Order: sequence, then C-alpha cells, then structure tokens
Amino acid sequence: MRESLIPVVLMSHTAHIRNHRKPRRNASTLAMRAGVAGGVLSTLAVAGAAGSANAAEPVTQTLELPTLTADLATQLAQSADATQQAAANYELQAERDAAAAKAAKQAKADLADAKKKAEAKKKAEDARKAAAAQAASRSSTRTVLSSSAGSSGSSSSTVSAPASGSVATVIAFLKAQVGDAYVMGGTGPNAWDCSGLVQAAFRQVGVDLPRVSQDQSTSGTPVSLSNIQVGDILYWGSAGSAYHVGVYIGNGQYLDAANPSKGVVIQDLSGYPATGAVRVL
Repeated sequence: MRESLIPVVLMSHTAHIRNHRKPRRNASTLAMRAGVAGGVLSTLAVAGAAGSANAAEPVTQTLELPTLTADLATQLAQSADATQQAAANYELQAERDAAAAKAAKQAKADLADAKKKAEAKKKAEDARKAAAAQAASRSSTRTVLSSSAGSSGSSSSTVSAPASGSVATVIAFLKAQVGDAYVMGGTGPNAWDCSGLVQAAFRQVGVDLPRVSQDQSTSGTPVSLSNIQVGDILYWGSAGSAYHVGVYIGNGQYLDAANPSKGVVIQDLSGYPATGAVRVL
C-alpha cells in the first residue's frame, strides 16, 4: 500500500506576524464599489430632486389649511353664539321666575291688606252702630233729665247724701256724657271742652254759669278741698285764672272733659289733685 506524501513548505520565520499593509484591491472589486456608489448617488439625486419639487410646490399641501381654519372659526363662533344664547335664556328665565315670585308675594300682601281693611271696615261699622245706639240712649236720658229739672227737686238714689235732687240731676247729666269727644270750644251735644260741659250740666237745673273756666273758678262759694261735696266745681290753676274745671262726683273721683285723647271721663282726684273748689248748689 502506498503512502500519500504531504509536501512540506518551509515558512519564513516572520510568516506568523500580521501584515499591516492594506491589501491590494483588484479591478473587479473597485468596479463593483464604483457601481454601488453611483447607484446611491443616483438615488440621492432623485430624492433631492423630488424634495426640491415638493418644496417648490407648497401650495399643493397647504391649499386646504385655510378652509379647515375657516371651518374651525365658524364652528367656534357658532359655539360661542349658542353659549351666549343659552346664557341669555337662563337669565331671562331667572328674571321671569323672580317676577313671578315677586307677583305672588305682592298678591299675598294685597290679600292680607284687603282682609285687614275689611276687618277695620267691619269694626268701624260696628263702632258706628254702637255709637248710634249710645247716642239714642243719651238722648233719652237727657229728655228725662230735662223733665225732672222742671219739676220740684226730688231725691235720687244714684247720688249719695248730702246731694240734693238738683245735684243728682247735674251728676246724672254728666255721667250720660262719658265717652263723648273733647273739642276745644265744644258745647255739645256730643263734643265738649271742660268749661262747656260744666256749664251745660248746671244749666240742667237752672244755674247759668259763665262760659270759660277762669270765670267759673270764681262763681259760687269757695270751699276747701278737705270739705268738698258731690256737685262742687273743681278747678286747676289760680282762682280767676284757672285753666281747667271739672265736677266732683264723690268717692274721691271727678268727671271732666279731659283732653282730646281721653274725651269725657271719670278720674281719681288723687291722680291729678285740684287747686281749689267752689259750690253753686
């Protein structure tokens, strides 16, 4: 059997060291690289031309932008108008609600006022009827008093002793006027001032007194306040210049036409002590 022989090549002692020189490029490699480079350059050129063409015609890409912007502005304007209209509607509704509430409140107030006026009118009518009935009663009483004044004096159980029949007539007349109004210068029959009432009362028994309080305070016989009797005339102020008069009716009380707020009333002498007194009966 034959053995294969392997040729042995002797190597240089520097063959294991890497050669740092650039290897030579053969012609085919250079040609291939040149073609690739040319293709790349051609592609770049075409792309640059296309880019230049696109840059030269910006209108094609931006033609619709104004249209889009105008539509958006229109939509925004419509939205703003709708919002403003809604706000106006809300405000109008609020005003209507407020007006309705105010009208309801006013109607309620008017109804309450009408009720009050109706009640006041009814009270006034009732008071008028009561006053008419009272006036009729007073007229009847005055007629009886006038008749009794013309007859001989007879005693009356309405006034305690030592009142005479004439004094009883005066007191009865005065009490019949309680509730009448006070009017300056009034002489009856339903409104009096202080001296007008006293003059009318004593006229019932034929005593003609002066008209004013100053003169009445000096008519008759002066008496001390500790000795006054029913029917004595009381006065306030100095004798001859008195500013007010009344008639003592017993039990520490007097009757007078007091003032516009009180009218004809019965009062306690202790609450408003008199200055002096005179007796004419």
